[in-house]
Amino acid sequence: MKLFAFGLGYCARDFIARFGASFDEIAGTVRSAAKAQEIAGENIEALVFGPEGEDPAIAQRLADADALLVSIPPGVSVDPVLARFGHRIAGLRRPQTIIYLSTIGVYGDRQGEWVDEALAPAPSSTRSQARLQAEKSWAAIGKSKDKRVRILRLAGIYGPGRNALANLRAGSARRLVKTDQVFNRIHVEDVSRAIAAALLYEGPDGVFNVSDDAPAPPQDVVTFAAMLMGVEPPPEQDVATAEMTPLTRSFYAENKRASNRKLKEELGVELAFPTYRVGLEALWEAGEGRD
Repeated sequence: MKLFAFGLGYCARDFIARFGASFDEIAGTVRSAAKAQEIAGENIEALVFGPEGEDPAIAQRLADADALLVSIPPGVSVDPVLARFGHRIAGLRRPQTIIYLSTIGVYGDRQGEWVDEALAPAPSSTRSQARLQAEKSWAAIGKSKDKRVRILRLAGIYGPGRNALANLRAGSARRLVKTDQVFNRIHVEDVSRAIAAALLYEGPDGVFNVSDDAPAPPQDVVTFAAMLMGVEPPPEQDVATAEMTPLTRSFYAENKRASNRKLKEELGVELAFPTYRVGLEALWEAGEGRD
């Protein structure tokens, strides 16, 4: 089996590190020649697709692929992968399984209520609206008898190098507080498990939330990380008065709890880190947040 990944980023590279032995060949895209050089020793053929241009070898690797993993986010007005390769992928007359990594942000603000895949999306931010449009376009490609499309809606991703422990050590952690605000999270290893399960899934095309069991206030995560490290957590800051980037503020404008029941029952995924506590404890034991 041959894998082609649009976007060799954090999730794709973790998946390849864990499950790459399942594939005979692996190729994917990066945004620059410098990035291609950086991952040259990882047994991945890295091809440039971005501001520096497009490697002409992409077309052939795409045509040869049995599985596509798409993690490049759409822009405000266009999905770059669909814009450049959508028609080509749809026109390839060969069986291909496509895994598209989306976000639970497409559900919009639900005032802290639970959401599942049966609920109609209602994205409020332009970023999530673009994601939903991309989902619809990939689903349309999946209507071909040659294509299977699985859409994975990811919660907030954390893992090695990207977590509250590392943020505390770097001095960048903040405890931003908004009454009744909760977020789901998902460890990158569990994202990889979901991708692997989706590739093997024989059921109908569909959407799956990839989230943990314990949606929780974001400040609690920082407090727990500080406890593991034996340090004082940073002071709480009210979201209403705190300085934040527009992107961060947009996250706090939405409040929901994402159910992962379908992920477990249909895809059969067993989470390695069902709660942020389990995930952070494992990261701490592995050396995260230490000098």
